Amino acid sequence: MHQSSNTTLRVPEDFRKNVGGFQSRGSLTKLLREAKLVTVCEEAHCPNIGECFASGTATFMIMGDTCTRSCNFCSVKTGRPLPLAADEPVRLAEAARTLGLKHVVITSVDRDELKDCGAGHWAKCIEEVIRALPNARVEILTPDFKGRRDAIDRVLKAGPHVFNHNIETVPRLYHALRPQSYFDTSLGLLKYVADSGHPTVKSGLMLGLGEDDDEVIETMHLLRDAGVHVVTLGQYLRPTMKHWGVDRYVHDSSYDRFVEAGKELGFSHVFAGPFVRSSYHAAESDAQHRMNVSERKAYTIRGTKTSLPVL
Repeated sequence: MHQSSNTTLRVPEDFRKNVGGFQSRGSLTKLLREAKLVTVCEEAHCPNIGECFASGTATFMIMGDTCTRSCNFCSVKTGRPLPLAADEPVRLAEAARTLGLKHVVITSVDRDELKDCGAGHWAKCIEEVIRALPNARVEILTPDFKGRRDAIDRVLKAGPHVFNHNIETVPRLYHALRPQSYFDTSLGLLKYVADSGHPTVKSGLMLGLGEDDDEVIETMHLLRDAGVHVVTLGQYLRPTMKHWGVDRYVHDSSYDRFVEAGKELGFSHVFAGPFVRSSYHAAESDAQHRMNVSERKAYTIRGTKTSLPVL
């Protein structure tokens, strides 16, 4: 397996204080287990899980817990997935309704073995959640569907309010980190969704994988040229010693630079900071984006490890 460095970097103290705070999960964890639902929060060992679970927030992961791809940064297991559960869309919608969610975030594993890469199942999940919670916003974080436009169209037709697909890293590192995926396919998917007229197209990068700040800004240029409205930038944390090594812990000065670059490029919202993840504070980030669009200004907020203002 490739990794960016042979040296194991010591985790900074401020990260150590937060990564361990996985308390207060109780009722949400119980509901998820009873509904036989999976969250990417648990599968990806997200450092924000304690905070999010304590506030009743989770990112649902559909189509099982086994991925057909093996990305070198991801802790989700790889293998032969089980058949899709036909009742999952209904169970998902019921769980979201029980939690009283106003912003529902859904992601999934890759299911390359399926004829439509799971697009039909994705659409059913979106439709069921919208039916159960007509006043909620549905944000989706999708795989690349192998770049198939018919699959993307099926998902778009279901009516998600936010379409997110993470570019993950800079072009130079992309294929090494994601050996079964291609940068141009991911960028092309984002451009296709933006060209369709979707009002909120979002993408994100992990930092500290071996890129430098100039490469991050160059990738932001590519995302903006593709029509992406919202971008998230956060520190990569190695899930286990088997995964890609951390090359650096990004300094606040770099996040400040990325925010300024985003402002100049015209993103409607840039959420940047060490603990930022694509679905972290997703509702607040979406609200900020919509407010900025309505006020016709390119405005950005630095992300922190606490919270954004609720708008």
